[in-house]
Amino acid sequence: MFLDGVGLGADNPGSNPFACAHMPALTALLGGRRLLADAAPQTGLNADLLGLDAGLGVSGLPQSATGQAVLLTGENIPAALGYHYGPKPNPDVARFLLDGGLFGQLSRAGKRAALLNAYPPGYFSAIASGKRLYSAIPLAVSQAGLSLFTESDLQSGDAISADFTGAGWRERLQQPDTPLLSPVLAGRRLASLARSYDFSFFEYWLSDYAGHQQDMPAAIALLEQFDTVFGALCNDWDMETDLILLTSDHGNLEDLSTRRHTANPVPLLLVGNPVARRSFSGMSNLAQVAGKISQLLSVY
Repeated sequence: MFLDGVGLGADNPGSNPFACAHMPALTALLGGRRLLADAAPQTGLNADLLGLDAGLGVSGLPQSATGQAVLLTGENIPAALGYHYGPKPNPDVARFLLDGGLFGQLSRAGKRAALLNAYPPGYFSAIASGKRLYSAIPLAVSQAGLSLFTESDLQSGDAISADFTGAGWRERLQQPDTPLLSPVLAGRRLASLARSYDFSFFEYWLSDYAGHQQDMPAAIALLEQFDTVFGALCNDWDMETDLILLTSDHGNLEDLSTRRHTANPVPLLLVGNPVARRSFSGMSNLAQVAGKISQLLSVY
């Protein structure tokens, strides 16, 4: 579960929606605490939380293209390049994703991997015409030789819309036949789809968009809907066998006093399989995540 632009921020309800949004599912997982900087690190009954450095020793604020590519490859790409870059990969960043990152590695090892997001018809036509560039995550999927899910997959229940419910497809994309899901049903759908794969990935980019908008009421509403989805996902999860990993590429939403990204650590929330989540103990930066996922899936 990838939340774009989410860091661990201060307990300041005036600027941090995580400090005031009603998020009972996350709060319960964190033993009554909120998703804030002072909550990490901690170990709980069903969940552990760490804070990860997304700056990786490189000056400047972390950005989406390099941060997402780091998460998918395990390489310190900002250090290799000498800079952070985003939002979309430039040629320097894209070359690190030529083998598909985690998606490619897992596919070549015979594992079933998928990006669960569905993309509308206009997205594919814009990519084909060159009017739009892939962001790092769908770029990695395509370079791995995997297909991005389409409107047909959303209609059949084999994918999820970026806003979970499908309302955005109906209202903004003028796709009136898009199936609508309640947040609870969306969470259950995510759990069901995840059981079909060895590794599944869902990209929630609305969190980064909300951070740039600096709209506190809208950010709170977004987080409260997300919490309902995440709670339903966890309720349908096998806490002994399977693992949910929630993380981000850089901070943003946790500090609405600025439109810019932040240097705050990003969360690594691990839910489920206690042996698997303990294996992440001591992890300190974003570049360490991909290698551990590969180890858990016995790729190397």
